[in-house]
Amino acid sequence: MADPQAGARGPPEPQAETLVEPARVNGSTAEATLSGTELAWRPTGAVRDGGERRKLELESDILGFQVEGRALKVATFARGDDARPPSPLGCGGGGGDRKRGEVVVEMESEEAAQKWGDAIGDRFAALGRPKRLFIIVNPYGGNKGGRRVFQTEVLPLIEAAGIHYIMQETKHRLHAQEIAHSLDLQKYDGIICVSGDGILVEVVNGLLQRDDWSTAIKLPVGIIPAGTGNGMVQALLHSAGEPFSMSNAVFAIIRGHKRALDVTSVVQGKTRFFSVMMLTWGLVADIDIESEKFRWMGSARIDFYSLLRVVNLRRYNGRILFVPAPGYERFGDPVEQTTSYKSDGASNTMEGDTSNACNDVTCTYSGPSVDEADLKWRSLNGPFVNAWISNIAFASEGVMIAPQAQFADGYLDAAIIKVCPRSVALGLLLRMKDGSYIESPYVEYFKVKALRIEPGLRVGSSTIGGIIDSDGEVLARGDVTRTADEPEHLMAYGPPIQLTVDQGLATIFSPR
Repeated sequence: MADPQAGARGPPEPQAETLVEPARVNGSTAEATLSGTELAWRPTGAVRDGGERRKLELESDILGFQVEGRALKVATFARGDDARPPSPLGCGGGGGDRKRGEVVVEMESEEAAQKWGDAIGDRFAALGRPKRLFIIVNPYGGNKGGRRVFQTEVLPLIEAAGIHYIMQETKHRLHAQEIAHSLDLQKYDGIICVSGDGILVEVVNGLLQRDDWSTAIKLPVGIIPAGTGNGMVQALLHSAGEPFSMSNAVFAIIRGHKRALDVTSVVQGKTRFFSVMMLTWGLVADIDIESEKFRWMGSARIDFYSLLRVVNLRRYNGRILFVPAPGYERFGDPVEQTTSYKSDGASNTMEGDTSNACNDVTCTYSGPSVDEADLKWRSLNGPFVNAWISNIAFASEGVMIAPQAQFADGYLDAAIIKVCPRSVALGLLLRMKDGSYIESPYVEYFKVKALRIEPGLRVGSSTIGGIIDSDGEVLARGDVTRTADEPEHLMAYGPPIQLTVDQGLATIFSPR
């Protein structure tokens, strides 16, 4: 397959000029050096700090800078025990909390200070750091702390980084999708969501509904955790060996690293939804959605309702069909023939070479090109306790659902929990913290190119089905009649729902 990161990297930059100047650094005389992406200095006065050379990496230790007369003021965000001095030579990466600080480099002239400021600015530009961001804040998600998170966690860091921004709060469901659909993208270097994972998904769907979707979807998106699950942030930080924290998530965006991200088309008939995270059916979806009525319990609601659901363990009839990734052909049983997209009622734009739906006015993305004749389907028959289909490793900060998942490998990771005793189900839930639950003989774990769920009724019932949940939103529900104040579900419970991956279609800010 093509390198999924190819679109996220720019051409190599020419070697920048090395600058060397006598200066006063935090009040002490020193020789300062700017070489490549390293700002370093060594004291030249009486034995201060033992004459130890100090350094800061522009890429990983510095938020931003400003020039005031002869002073170059560098805002740092480095690891170490002291918030003010920079890291000593050789101290880069690894563990430890980042702390904000400031290093003041006082030059011999204003011209020298400006020259150094211009040089650092050029190096930041070469690193791909964003200069202008559009920030969407969801004030209603999670514990309704989005506005506070923006003011206290996000704003101080992006202002220190010198990033210009426009902030807009969401007012209603799908507002972020509407914003992304109509936004003038040429004004910005990225769209940032201060929210849970759902707003990120709305933004991706909005970008793919634009006439210029093919360029719009390459605009980097980013996320600051202010929701309940925050699985995407946890997955991104974990992949880089960074601890989960608000400041690490913000700094990942400031640094400007990007990675490709798979987008999954979720299709039922002519209805289409784009996912970047996961789809669940069965036990986990029931816990996630039905526990909402216990939200007054806070975070304990998930643990409480998990136990309740295990004690009254449900099983669901149905069938899961899939096209295995190479190396996973041993899972399931071969299927002679499957219903095509067209037979399922999807528009013909899903077939052949067409990857966008066009009429006389607009052309929008409608999923990856798929030739059904080339797909060799296999199947697993229920009943099932749970089906989890994921593009990323984590569902939330403490739940690793797909330990082998990659952001842009072109595959989905399927974790299917078969019928098991209640004690086993409880153990599996507990082992989801580190992903070791997939080692159980009651779990089938494999990668797929495409997957189709044919959801059935709850075992023992002739009328009640289950819940299908994608990226925190109910796609289909067969257990209850929708109430008047509940949003209409996008899909119906019962007819097949198909997932197909478009490798590396989107771009997301990432720690590395």
